[in-house]
Order: sequence, then structure tokens, then C-alpha cells
Amino acid sequence: MPELPEVETVKRTLSPHLMGQKFTEIKIYHPAVIAYPDAAAFVKILTGRPVRSLDRRGKYLIFNLDENLDEAYCLVGHLRMTGRLILAGDAVPLAPHTHVVFSLDNGVYLHWVDVRRFGRLYLAREEEIMAVTGMAKLGPEPLGMSVEALAAICAGRRRPLKQLLLDQHLLAGIGNIYADEILFEAGLHPGREAGSLNRMEIERLQKAVQQVLRQAIANQGTTFRDYVDGSGRPGKNQEYLKAYGRTGKPCSRCGQLLERVILGGRSTHFCPGCQK
Repeated sequence: MPELPEVETVKRTLSPHLMGQKFTEIKIYHPAVIAYPDAAAFVKILTGRPVRSLDRRGKYLIFNLDENLDEAYCLVGHLRMTGRLILAGDAVPLAPHTHVVFSLDNGVYLHWVDVRRFGRLYLAREEEIMAVTGMAKLGPEPLGMSVEALAAICAGRRRPLKQLLLDQHLLAGIGNIYADEILFEAGLHPGREAGSLNRMEIERLQKAVQQVLRQAIANQGTTFRDYVDGSGRPGKNQEYLKAYGRTGKPCSRCGQLLERVILGGRSTHFCPGCQK
């Protein structure tokens, strides 16, 4: 957490305020959150560079910086467990656990806030950023993935479906919440071997991936405690969850009580009636 829908929502809320704006000042209060390069180089390289566009890759948020300067750079953030990237004005006091403040030439401030301080920021040339961040090892994006592409990922694999969905090297951006929701929607047991799915089941799984992720984006993400979008607003998708966090409550399809098990070290929620 945040997962793909949350990072996509942050991207969409930040983009209108940052496009074409230059970073005029960067204040770093906790240098450890700067993963690459060192904090001094980070400030020197980023200052004066305008934002060309914002992208997302898996759970990474990407700021593409102006290619018309000497070299094209990318600023990349990974929010990890409790990270927030929030727009603010100059009169807004710093919240606790604010580690970096970015100032832009339109008077907007961008605050990097992270209670647990697991999130990381990276700044590198476009041709280096994939290797520096680890994004080069990510699997394909699940949004828009075809049935054939998903079938190829599942083929021959003995890993449980839950673990397959969580493997960022196979699919980029799905975390614990949405893996449970996807498998519930598809009517598939989280412990089922991925390679055992037939064509109809893979089609159900592909449809569930698209439906669950798009619904979460439409609802501005899922907030239980820490996540807010780029404007500081919590998501609404927690009101629509059907499996995750609903242990002991009746299934919305069959009425059986939902169960929770530990699978691959992760808390997993499912319906024993619908997901056999």
C-alpha cells in the first residue's frame, strides 16, 4: 500500500498543478529517503528543471523532466507503505514526518511525507532510471492486459494465484488488497495453482483484474489509514471492498462467512463457498 490504483490517482491529481512548472527549491530534512544520487547532487540536478509529464509504472510515480536542457532526467518516487506526496501552499505548516519539500515556480509546494520512512526518491538520466530504480525488472502492466498475455504468465506455474498476482516481476502494481479483491471477483481460490486454470477461468481472472483496478481508480483509491491523493483527500474504494478485511462477514454472493488465512506470509481473505 499504496498499490497501482492509489499511485495512478496521485498521478492524476498532481499532473494539472505540476505540468510545465520548474522546481525552484528543494529542502531535504531526512537525506535517507533519497535513494539516488546523494542528497546534494539530487538538489543540484533537480533545481531549475521543469516537469514535462507524469507517468506511472507499477507502483512507481515518474516525473519526466524537460528534455530541452542539457540532459533529460526523470524523478521517480516509490511511496512504499505509508508515503504521501501532497500539494500545499506556502502558508501550510509542515506535517509531522515531512522529509522533503519541493517548491515550484507557480507557488505550489509538494510535500513528501512518510511516517515509516520506507518510501524512496530517485533522480537519474532517462536512460539510467530503469536500472537505478529496479523498474527494469517489473512485469507488464495489468491494466489493458489481454487474456492471452495473462494465460502466458500462468502457464506451467505451480505457484498459488495469490502469490502470482503479488509478484511484481510477473505483474506490476498489484498488492495485497487488490489481489484478494481480484480473486474474489473471479471466483478463484487464492491457493489454486496458477498453471491449473482453464481458458474460461483465465478469462474470468483477466476480466476481474480490469474491473477491480478500474473501479478502485474511479473511487480514488482505498484508504484505511495513511493513503491520500495528491490533494490530501482519502480514497473511497474501501466502501466497496468485497473480500479484503471482511473476515467473518457474509459473502455478498453466497452468504457464507468470509475467512482469513496466511498464504505466502500474507494475510489473505476469501469466501470458502464461492472460491473453492
